[in-house]
Amino acid sequence: MSNRNAKSYRPIELSSLKTYPLASRKSKVDRADFAHPWKPEGSLEDFLERLPNILAARDFRAIVSAIAKAHKGGNSVVLAMGAHVIKVGLNPVVADMMERGIITAIAMNGAGIIHDLEIAMIGRTSEDVHDGLGHGAFGMAKETADFLNRAISKAGKEALGLGQAVGRAIIEEDLPFNKESLFATAVRLRIPATVHVAIGTDIIHVHPGFDPEAAGKATHLDFRLFASVVATLEDGVYMNVGSAVILPEIFLKALTLVRNMGHEAKRLTAVNMDFIQHYRPTTNVVKRPTSMGGVGYTLVGHHEIMFPLLAAAVIEKIRGYDR
Repeated sequence: MSNRNAKSYRPIELSSLKTYPLASRKSKVDRADFAHPWKPEGSLEDFLERLPNILAARDFRAIVSAIAKAHKGGNSVVLAMGAHVIKVGLNPVVADMMERGIITAIAMNGAGIIHDLEIAMIGRTSEDVHDGLGHGAFGMAKETADFLNRAISKAGKEALGLGQAVGRAIIEEDLPFNKESLFATAVRLRIPATVHVAIGTDIIHVHPGFDPEAAGKATHLDFRLFASVVATLEDGVYMNVGSAVILPEIFLKALTLVRNMGHEAKRLTAVNMDFIQHYRPTTNVVKRPTSMGGVGYTLVGHHEIMFPLLAAAVIEKIRGYDR
């Protein structure tokens, strides 16, 4: 049976195609932006200058400049980090940036105090979840839970933020590796260090000594302290490193709070660094907060490589300003 609506198709004729001169076209890649080969005995500054001025390499240099500029201008540089940053061995790098006055505030989720404490207490952290979960041993380390739950209870009684309470306790009990604790370092330097807890997410919450009322009070106080930090982000830098949900949500709520109260916090540089791109950090850190005059960047890569490289580049950039 024939189809009355059938159309007859023939190969299109190409002779009438319109072209234009290649030189008149706008191109996104120019050889002037290409990388330069490495020369032995070069410096880190040489390496960075030899990167292509394209995509992530261009963004990396822009982030370095933004952090160095904020530092030089006395503006805030805030590091919000997931606990994985601790677990890949970056406490010394973060602490050094705090000591240099580059990082002016830190924020973590509830897992941060666990891993930071264990490093300070025994120099080791990060248990094998698969090995312990099968027979119910996961999260049952006595010393970790007892120490932190005591600190939480004290925070509730003395109206302390959770980060400050843990940092103080690590110093007061003179734990063997307390100088490698980020919370202890923050207390020594009088830098805001806040902890943002979601009840039920952390191993200490299943222990009988956990005081949820004290934890809620302390973490809410930390949220208010964090909001006061966010209020100072005009011409500053906010970095979200390795937190896919909790800290991006906390940041968004703190930002709308301080803007509601009349603080500018609009012309800021927002950076997300992680292994992969997630919805919340991309939306709630990089895009939405910078839509009124700021700029947002995303860097994808392993923390144990990317963050030390960023820290080194920033230190070199600041040194260059001081020459």
